Amino acid sequence: MNDTHEGSGGTVMSYRDAPTRTVTADQVTFAYRDLGPRSGIPVIFLTHLAAALDNWDPRVVDGIAARHRVITFDNRGVGASTGSTPKTIEKMADDAVTFIRALELDQVDILGFSMGGMIAQVIAQNEPQLVRRLILAGTGPAGGKGMKNVSRISHLDTLRALLTLQDPKQYLFFTRTANGRRAGKEFLARLKERTQHRDKAISPISYLSQLKAIHRWGLQAPADMSRIHQPVLVANGESDRMVPSENTLDLAARLPRGELVPLYPDAGHGGIFQFHDAFVVSALAFLEARPDA
Repeated sequence: MNDTHEGSGGTVMSYRDAPTRTVTADQVTFAYRDLGPRSGIPVIFLTHLAAALDNWDPRVVDGIAARHRVITFDNRGVGASTGSTPKTIEKMADDAVTFIRALELDQVDILGFSMGGMIAQVIAQNEPQLVRRLILAGTGPAGGKGMKNVSRISHLDTLRALLTLQDPKQYLFFTRTANGRRAGKEFLARLKERTQHRDKAISPISYLSQLKAIHRWGLQAPADMSRIHQPVLVANGESDRMVPSENTLDLAARLPRGELVPLYPDAGHGGIFQFHDAFVVSALAFLEARPDA
């Protein structure tokens, strides 16, 4: 494309223009996008329920990619990636590790949002040498309060959206205040900025598999957060209906090296998108902090 935003050496710096690439491993062809500087530790983005590549807020991606290499991808069976979507978070984590290894990356930072934050927790525990730092947003631990209700809330708000001719994320991610409604509309408009070579939407079968995985995660015994030894930044809105915000506070308190971003006011599940400028500042400061002595 003629208007591709590039840095020195032809590096793509805009998510809107990042080409969709593929890599094959373990009989799965993973679709992904890769942008930002080529040096340093890459930041792997793990996304939410029902999301494909085009569901990441470009302000968050571009903000972090201004200083770090960012890689987004479709997990197995989602969007343009092949295979069948797993029905457990643990298997999704295995697939994410397979993807990371396929790119020949020895160490990564991870930003996990919602379901992606659940996957990130498993990766950090199972592959501690692979993960340097974690950012967990809009998510909670296994067995967290209200986590088992994600399926019910998702179904109800999807129905509300159909009846009101709106996108379900307007209800699921944002408050119903004037600020929340406006933030939702602005977020949804940003998701449409990429007009060419867009990803495939998730299939109904894959969506139901993801719901089952999240439901199982919510029913598990309370997780042992002491097994996650990496530095972790935790963020959310103060009024998250999908993953109740008290799970964010719980994560920050139970993680040995947890650091809480003050909950964003008048914001729900999509707080990091509503407050994208502030979140990017916090995320960059965390990613670039000096290692502990």
